[in-house]
Amino acid sequence: MRRRQKRLPIVRPGITGAAPGVLTAPEGAGPSRLSAMAYSPDELVEIEDLSLDDLPDLQSRFPVVWLNLVGLAGVDLLERLGEIFSLHRLALEDSLNLPQRPKFEDYIDHQYMVARMPMSQTILETEQLSFFMGEGYVLTIQETAGDCFGGIRERIRAGRPRIRQGGSGYLAYAIFDALIDSYFPLLESAGQRLEDLELELLSEENRKPGSQLHDLSHALVTLRRYVGPLRDALAVMMREENSYFDETTRLHLRDCQDHARHAFDLIESYREMTTGLMNLHLSLLSQRMNEVMKVLTIIATIFIPLSFVAGLYGMNFDPEVSRWNMPELGWAYGYPTALGVMLTAAVGMVLWFRRKGWFR
Repeated sequence: MRRRQKRLPIVRPGITGAAPGVLTAPEGAGPSRLSAMAYSPDELVEIEDLSLDDLPDLQSRFPVVWLNLVGLAGVDLLERLGEIFSLHRLALEDSLNLPQRPKFEDYIDHQYMVARMPMSQTILETEQLSFFMGEGYVLTIQETAGDCFGGIRERIRAGRPRIRQGGSGYLAYAIFDALIDSYFPLLESAGQRLEDLELELLSEENRKPGSQLHDLSHALVTLRRYVGPLRDALAVMMREENSYFDETTRLHLRDCQDHARHAFDLIESYREMTTGLMNLHLSLLSQRMNEVMKVLTIIATIFIPLSFVAGLYGMNFDPEVSRWNMPELGWAYGYPTALGVMLTAAVGMVLWFRRKGWFR
C-alpha cells in the first residue's frame, strides 16, 4: 500500500466566520449529477440522471428510493434535496465541508453519517461519503464518480429478497458493510508490504527501507484516523433507539460493527509491526556500522607497529657522527631486515586477531 499523493486540507479556505448552515461548494468540486434506484419486492426502476420533479412519483410508487449525488458543485440541487426531505442545514453543510471526521448524528426524522471511502485497493486514496437515511429513502453524496457499492446494486437488480424486502434500514446496513469491507484490501496490501519489507531487510536487498517504512507508517496512521471514528460511529448507531433498523437488521449491523473493530485491530497490529521493522532497520544499520568500524580498527591496529618501524628508520641521524646513531643503516641487510620485521609483526597480529575471533 502506498501513501496517497495529495494531502487533505485541514480547514477549508474562505469559510472562517461564516454563519452556521451556509452551503458553499468546495474548491475544485465537480458538477453534480443525481441518480436513483427505486425498488419494491417485485419492481425496480433505475434513473441515471434524475430530475427532482420525478422524485415524488418514485416515492409514491416504491417503498425504498436510493438517491446518489455525485459531485459537490451543485449547491442548489443539494438545497432542494434538503427541502424535500427536511434535512438539517448543519448536516448539509458538513456534506460540503471537506474533510469531515467520520461521525454519526441523529436528527429525529432522519439520520446523517459521514465517512472516508477508499477509491483504490492498493493506494491510500479516499473521498468523503455523506449518508442520509430516513423513512423510505437513502441519500448518498460523494465527491467523484466511482464507489464500492457495485455489489449492492447487482443484488438489487438480481431481485435478492433480503435487500428488496428489507426497507431503507437494510439498504443502509448494506452500504455501511460495503464501506467497511472496502478497507480490507488496503489492509491486506499493507500486510503484504510489511512481509516483503521484512524479507528485504533481512536479505539486505533493500537499500532504502527507511523511507518506505515511514510512508507505510504514515498511511497506517491515516487509516487509523478514518477507521477509528467510523467504528465509534457505528457503536453510537447501535446504542441509539433507531426505528429504521428491525431486529434482523440490527444483527447484521452488529456484524458490520465487528468488521470495523477487526479492521481497527489490524491497523494497530500493522503499526506495531512497522515500529518493530523500523527498530530492526536501525539495529541492522548499527550492526553494519559496527562491522565497518571493526574492520577499520583491525586495519589501523595492524599498521600501528608498521608505522612505528617505518617512522623510526625514517629519522635522519647520521651513523658516522656516533656509533649510537642508527647503526642498522650501515648493515648490508638492514633494509630487508626492517621489511621482515614489519611483515612478521603484521602476520603475527592477524593470526592473533583471528585466534581471538575478531574476524567472525
